[in-house]
Amino acid sequence: MGQIFVPIFPLPDLTFFPHTMLPLHIFEGRYRAMVTDCLARDKRMAVVGLKPGFEDSYEGKPPVYAVAGVGRILRWDRLANGRYNILLKGEVRVRIDREIPADTLYRVVAATPLEETGAESPAVAELVARVTGRCLGILKAVKRPTAEMEAALRDVAAGMLCDQVASAVVPDPAVRQRLLEELDIEQRLGMLATALDDLYTQLTGDR
Repeated sequence: MGQIFVPIFPLPDLTFFPHTMLPLHIFEGRYRAMVTDCLARDKRMAVVGLKPGFEDSYEGKPPVYAVAGVGRILRWDRLANGRYNILLKGEVRVRIDREIPADTLYRVVAATPLEETGAESPAVAELVARVTGRCLGILKAVKRPTAEMEAALRDVAAGMLCDQVASAVVPDPAVRQRLLEELDIEQRLGMLATALDDLYTQLTGDR
């Protein structure tokens, strides 16, 4: 897949992974215009994290991370006040190559879709089992039911499993961004396993 051109929705402390669903309430005028335009075209948009210190330039063009998630609007509801409730389905990671001059209120970028690597590594299966087990242990520790998560993770490709667990369980925005940026599935699973181990220890005091 070659370079793509997409509008960006910058948000603080939010990481949008492929293979996940993201509900959003769109209320700012510039992003309401963006959604209207997206719906008239291919329904695709990128959600990208704002870098720390964005507050001073939020109304302008604050710095964003170089890797973002692109998704497609699956469902939308335009409210009487002009706001939107939308549901995005994550499709692909992208590297933002450059921002494109545009006459829109929102920002548009040229971006390159990023391909995963390392799926065939012999260590992947062991890491998948470790991540799955630790994820279910965390849910039990916070007294959340595990049956739905067990069903969701069963027979799922390693990269998809990693993204879904990271999106649902990992709370630290910096860790989530690093997981989004890591293209090697073995490396990403290892990073996720470590993050889950740390979270489990915080919750239970056990190793």
